[in-house]
Amino acid sequence: MGGKPSIVWFHQDLRLKDNPALVEAIKQGGAVIPLYIWELSEEGEWGPGGASRVWLHQSLKSLDMSLRARGSALVLRRGESIPVLRSVIRETGADAVYWNRRYEPHAIGMDQQVKTELRSNGIHAESFCASLLFEPWDVRTRQGTPFKVFTPFWKACLAAPDPPFPLSVPSTIPSLKHRPQTLSLEDLRLKPQMEWVQGILKAWDVGEEAAHNALLRFLKRGIGVYSKDRERPDRTGSSRLSPYLHHGELSPRTVWHLVSKWREMHKGGVEAAQDYLRELIWREFAYHLLFHFPETVSAPLRAEFAAFPWKQDRFGLLAWQRGKTGYPLVDAGMRELWATGWMHNRVRMVAASFLTKHLRIRWQEGARWFWDTLVDADLANNTLGWQWTAGCGADAAPFFRIFNPSSQGERFDPEGRYVRRWVPELGGLPDRWIHRPWEAPASVLNEAGVTLGKDYPFPIVDHAMARTEALEAYRELRARNTFSTGTIQS
Repeated sequence: MGGKPSIVWFHQDLRLKDNPALVEAIKQGGAVIPLYIWELSEEGEWGPGGASRVWLHQSLKSLDMSLRARGSALVLRRGESIPVLRSVIRETGADAVYWNRRYEPHAIGMDQQVKTELRSNGIHAESFCASLLFEPWDVRTRQGTPFKVFTPFWKACLAAPDPPFPLSVPSTIPSLKHRPQTLSLEDLRLKPQMEWVQGILKAWDVGEEAAHNALLRFLKRGIGVYSKDRERPDRTGSSRLSPYLHHGELSPRTVWHLVSKWREMHKGGVEAAQDYLRELIWREFAYHLLFHFPETVSAPLRAEFAAFPWKQDRFGLLAWQRGKTGYPLVDAGMRELWATGWMHNRVRMVAASFLTKHLRIRWQEGARWFWDTLVDADLANNTLGWQWTAGCGADAAPFFRIFNPSSQGERFDPEGRYVRRWVPELGGLPDRWIHRPWEAPASVLNEAGVTLGKDYPFPIVDHAMARTEALEAYRELRARNTFSTGTIQS
């Protein structure tokens, strides 16, 4: 006979491999109760968006199947966390609750409340680091302050001891003879009743096994050309691992050590491996900033930008959301996002720059749209990415760096394959005009069967004019606030 039962409280760690909370619960020797609690109101204003809930539904289904293969099963409950935990403890006689930490502001507060409540009632409560390589409080400047610039943060991470090796998958998980009652997955009502749900399900395989298969495919076929192809949306040059990392189906330690091992075995691939590990540390940087500057989810880190003269433009915002701006690369990205719940990173930057600089719409509007439509909608990365593009965050691109959507398309989608896939009404245009159809001669448009204003919109703003107006607004801001046009220093 082992000890008393233990509860493993799952959050964004929907996996069995490298799951410290699960391993610790098994060590106690008693039965393990895997528990997932769904209560949207506890997530504050940043509860999972529609696309994330679609993914979550499938991921919980996959996790339950993995648990059942090892003699266990997932218990699903709805309600506020503390009352639900109390109830499951009473039903099972559990004397310990283990979980893996989250780092969003609302989650930190919830963790503290749960630990205080459980410990005051004699229940052992313990959390672990499972979603990051380094704890946000462990990486500091020489002055002991948080980093605000990526490059020194990257160097500090490289100088730190390597992250621990990932923990193995338990072969069996001890279970209670009489399992607690559970809701069905459908009872959680996670999947929105919207048209794009099937598109997301068609575009992705979800779950821990799918995550590891995606990582192995990347190591076999993609990482060798990562440095060369990662900026090309017309190629499969990125890893597409971000949704798996966000939902915890794949641990960053697993990725780190397998990529490091690949680097050791492929001496000619050092640059590619290093470039990818750098992106993994960028994810860490995002969490570092969110932890130390939680207000940045809604306010600019560079406080001067609170006075920036943003515009109210509902027409422009709607055109951007629907992929009807008249700029093919931007529209292709926004349509890919709606169809699949994902967008190539280079195109994310161009689309975000267009919203904040061509249309001068607040970055928070874009962050909200991405939050609801991305399957990898991650509060830390979403916040950092939008503030970086808008020029108001840590290590931000200067505001005066304004992407030309047409030039970006010609550089990163030179044959127009990406645009033709997602904006098929332009498919008949020659490469020369695919990224600037409004400049194409009438004969070329006729031959391609394109009538601008009917089949595809004219640009909703003129690039040169929008750029001039954005720079003028920036100059006015600078005149009122004396601050550096470069990056913030750590």
